[in-house]
Amino acid sequence: MKEVASRRVQSTAVAAIDPINETVKAVYVAESRRVLATLIRLLGDFEAAEEALHDAFRAALEQWPRDGVPANPRAWLVSAGRFKAIDAMRRRARFDQLDEQQATERLPVQDVAAWADEESVEDDRLRLIFTCCHPALAPDAQIALTLREVCGLTTEEIAQAFLTPPPTLAQRIVRAKAKIRSARIPYRVPDAPELPQRLGAVLRVIYLVFNEGYAASSGRSLTRHDLSSEAIRLGRLLVEMLPEAEARGLLALMLLHESRRAARSTAEGEVILLDDQDRSLWDRASIEEGLQLVRESLRARPVGPYAVQAAIAAVHATAPRAADTDWNEIVGLYDVLGRLEPSPVIELNRAVAVAMRDGPAAGVALIEAILARGQLADYRPAHAARAELCRRLGAKAAARTSYERALALTKQEPERRYLERRLAEL
Repeated sequence: MKEVASRRVQSTAVAAIDPINETVKAVYVAESRRVLATLIRLLGDFEAAEEALHDAFRAALEQWPRDGVPANPRAWLVSAGRFKAIDAMRRRARFDQLDEQQATERLPVQDVAAWADEESVEDDRLRLIFTCCHPALAPDAQIALTLREVCGLTTEEIAQAFLTPPPTLAQRIVRAKAKIRSARIPYRVPDAPELPQRLGAVLRVIYLVFNEGYAASSGRSLTRHDLSSEAIRLGRLLVEMLPEAEARGLLALMLLHESRRAARSTAEGEVILLDDQDRSLWDRASIEEGLQLVRESLRARPVGPYAVQAAIAAVHATAPRAADTDWNEIVGLYDVLGRLEPSPVIELNRAVAVAMRDGPAAGVALIEAILARGQLADYRPAHAARAELCRRLGAKAAARTSYERALALTKQEPERRYLERRLAEL
């Protein structure tokens, strides 16, 4: 229902020529997740909050062209959503022959400004993340629910990111919501003693959100700045609330990656590889902040996976030129990371680093060993990396095979154009 309502709001706005309707569309993009988080706090129910959210935006499409855009659109939407929910409860109360007043009193009565002030709204979003990452939910469900409810990704986008059929993903989200309702999982940030054991899932989900923003799994754009900036903002909130080393490490990692945003694509949106980027475009303030956080996170013992990944990003960030990159240091850090968190993706990244240190043949051998195990067979970066290294070796036929496989797996237009250019150059 939520996606249908979302499309309805967006399509209505697109079709309209009234600039206020365009404003409604912009407010939806910027504020809908914040409004939803607050409505979940007020209503205590995902489904009721989603219905109220879309009722509120429908009301905005009707009233703002007539009455003007309110001074605080977020507060207006929260208030409208709350009253729409009250109306719905009254209707149900009449149907059930319950006391209308009792139904109304089930919702807290507060000042509108207090529902939607900046601090409360940010707390609501953190509450929502911890609720979505509750240990009673399976890890896959935690991720899917967070991407859907906190970040607003469509079911199809999440399904594409995780190579899962959309109906399966949709069922996973439905079951997660039902579990929250049936288990009466509280909508709150855990108390201090519970926080450390809940932190891992929250960090993982925030990083997944960032990754989807840093390298969109599909679509016309290489990146989704709204998601990566949202993940960084959530990372900052988490560090403020729980300044654990791994929280600092994750924030450092995101900042160091994000510092390259302006250099990663041309004005036309075409991909620029790391070696070819204009490093004067890298955001020095983000790099300095990230480096300070890396130092803080590495002082902790034992060192965690996010701190090590941030250290790898720091080596790239401090190299004045691509040729100055300390690949020996990076390979060593990947060795540490592989012991902390073994995975074929980390092996792939290490293989690329080895290729940069020891030559492309060494990297191709490592990548082919991973693929021979049947791992990463459908992972586009593995085929793209093999193709690039084979191209450097002059092995055109092997490069062509891998570029074609990578092309078949990509769902992102800038990457598709990049791979097509590489193929044409062979």
